[in-house]
Amino acid sequence: MSHKPSEILKIGLAQISPVWLNREQTISKIKSFIENASKKECDVVVFGEALLPGYPFWVEHTGGARFNSALQKKLFSHYLKESVNISKGHLSTIQEACKLNNITTVLGCIESAHDRGGHSAYCSLVYIDRKGVIRNVHRKLMPTYEERLVWAQGDGHGLQVQHEGLFTIGTLNCWENWMPLVRSALYAQGEDLRIASWPGSVRNTGDITRFMAIESRSFIVSVSGLLQKKDIPENTPFYEELIKNLPDTMADGGSCVCGPDGEWILKPQAGIEDLFTVTLNHENVRCERQNFDPSGHYSRPDVTKLILNRTRQSIVSFED
Repeated sequence: MSHKPSEILKIGLAQISPVWLNREQTISKIKSFIENASKKECDVVVFGEALLPGYPFWVEHTGGARFNSALQKKLFSHYLKESVNISKGHLSTIQEACKLNNITTVLGCIESAHDRGGHSAYCSLVYIDRKGVIRNVHRKLMPTYEERLVWAQGDGHGLQVQHEGLFTIGTLNCWENWMPLVRSALYAQGEDLRIASWPGSVRNTGDITRFMAIESRSFIVSVSGLLQKKDIPENTPFYEELIKNLPDTMADGGSCVCGPDGEWILKPQAGIEDLFTVTLNHENVRCERQNFDPSGHYSRPDVTKLILNRTRQSIVSFED
């Protein structure tokens, strides 16, 4: 990869479908897009929410709130089996791909967290640097609506920023991007580039991507996934019932990028599986911060101030 000035950052948005609920096959697909992004000289490649091994689309369409439903239990069990346990090395292939291709990856995955017993699912965003090192794991703070029947609540530990050249990068999942105090927690750490990860819907990304860019005077990269009923593997538990109940299209993409002036760099892309690339110039952030800087000259910490708890939550403290 050719060297670029630190003021310039090239990002690849991998708008792809998973091999739904299959961890190993989805990892293989992710790896191929990491390699492709590197060939296109991207510095960072980003993937949608819960892409590995997939978003729980079944819940909404199969009566997910039915207590002790055999279908819900079986699918949840399968979901956990195919989820990512970082301590067991499930991301080692992706980490190695980042190192070999000299590229940073931001990946949405379902995490079975070893520090919470390993049997609850967390919607996590994992930040892997170009040396293959996992620098941050952000667990979604508040699952949305039917997601609460499948995903556990995360904590503030992952509300951290990372640095690529002159850029300060924050990451949030889906409707977390609607949470004002959470956005402010990242702004306060100097965020000027947001990776907003979505399961895949143009109706989600179109308005909020521009809104956040204007509010923060930052670059906003919204990356989404895809999924159609025809792509569901036949060995998925309760396959016939899922095929009968699920819509033809569950995720239609909507990946897009907005500049700190609120103008589109990449308009929402619907229904296309591809690697979209954008080149960002940090000077654009500095220009827009001249008249509005949400955590700098246009803030009043003497009047309002936010408290952020970044402790990784656990139910046990060992004293051996």
